[in-house]
Amino acid sequence: MALTISHWNKASKRNRKLVALVTAVLLASTPATGILHGGGTAAAAESTLNVVPQPFVIDGMRTTVPTAIVDGETYISLRALNEKLGLATSWDAKARTAIVIGRNRVFIASPDKGTYELNGQPVYGSMSILSNGSTYIPLRFLLERMGYTISYDAPTRTIGIQTIDENKLTIASKTISEVNESQSLVIHYPVISGYKNEEAEDKVNAYLKKEAETFSVSAQESLTKAIQDNKKWQADNPGVDYPPVAYEATYTITYNENDYLSLYVDYYIDLGGAHGSTIRVPYTFDLSTGETVSLKQAANNNTNYVSIINKHINDQIKARKLDLIAPFEGIKADRPYYLRHGAIVINFEQYEYTAYALGMPEFAIPLMTFE
Repeated sequence: MALTISHWNKASKRNRKLVALVTAVLLASTPATGILHGGGTAAAAESTLNVVPQPFVIDGMRTTVPTAIVDGETYISLRALNEKLGLATSWDAKARTAIVIGRNRVFIASPDKGTYELNGQPVYGSMSILSNGSTYIPLRFLLERMGYTISYDAPTRTIGIQTIDENKLTIASKTISEVNESQSLVIHYPVISGYKNEEAEDKVNAYLKKEAETFSVSAQESLTKAIQDNKKWQADNPGVDYPPVAYEATYTITYNENDYLSLYVDYYIDLGGAHGSTIRVPYTFDLSTGETVSLKQAANNNTNYVSIINKHINDQIKARKLDLIAPFEGIKADRPYYLRHGAIVINFEQYEYTAYALGMPEFAIPLMTFE
């Protein structure tokens, strides 16, 4: 994959448009009468899972690992991670959390709260489960965040796990937080360290910090307006209470290979309406320069990259039988994207082409397609 230098000005212009889009979504959100929001989960009770030996190929070695199927997802015991992958696992009896350490990552699961944390920021997935003294976690959800690829061979019913050869760096989280009785504004963003090119590392960190700060300012303006509107509506409708308005940003590292770093930030907004909204903002960096990488550059500067991507998306829409609320008209040349192992990924935003219930469908286009 031949990737070259992008232009910061172009990327900044693109992301300023995304900030404006987030603000527009916020301002368009209106309270819905009688809708009350709750949260929290009860303490997790011990479950009895149907655990069976599952064939695996881990970095080319055949083995079996005890797994369980829960609502269509494969769950794996943390003990198996310790034994088969060499990840350090432990149980904090006081906090009642399971901890996985390895590959410059710290992953914490709380079965009682139904929460996860990776390198200091929350991540979201199906709940972990306690069964017969062991903690079980969704296999794909965990291992993709720990730097592995997951595959499945249907004829042999074998799960494949391959360790990704990642850039040698560490990723930590920083947070912008403005929380009070009326609002919760929390933005998490990544900070990289330990990379061989310190100047490029500083560029990337400065870029992501500035982006987080820009979104924070826009978010605070929108939250302030929403608080005022909700108070006015509440004064006109005594007896109906609204919880604090909320704005949360969490990031996901999708690619950390071959001197490139790709990620996206999900900005979630809840202003007291029927449900919140999420907008995804991707970034891809050339770590040899600290510059952003355009979609065309990620596609090996293939002159037909737009039509190639459009064909793959249309084929996948048909194969997956996705119900669209509007015809897919193709991507623009500067469409936001992110990399994943071996692929360029385009996602649909909420309500762009599909209903809210379908989330943000992803379409992976193999990098080899552009060679």
